[in-house]
Amino acid sequence: MSTVASIAIALLALLHVYILVLEMFMWDKPPGLKAFRMSPEQARATKTLAMNQGLYNGFLAAGLLWALRLGAEGRAIAIFFSACVLVAGVFGALTASRKILWVQGLPGAIALILSLLA
Repeated sequence: MSTVASIAIALLALLHVYILVLEMFMWDKPPGLKAFRMSPEQARATKTLAMNQGLYNGFLAAGLLWALRLGAEGRAIAIFFSACVLVAGVFGALTASRKILWVQGLPGAIALILSLLA
């Protein structure tokens, strides 16, 4: 895998670790409330759902980091997990917030394209 693709995959993994932290641990705290534009009441009512979402984002990060760990042999894994991120971003944009397309989908698409070209 090229250096540029590896950097994109690493940044995408870090983004998903950040999302994991926001959704699992900061959902009902000021950073989570601000990031997801929620009231404290909404956050309390949806906290367990958010923790579940955060866990899934952690799995995406783990897969991306696994691909990086394997180096060139991890290219197919990087492609798969980048595609998963892109699909999650598109689905999130269609069902929850258009912002997700730019925050998650676009970085996933960039990493996917760079991995395909590597």
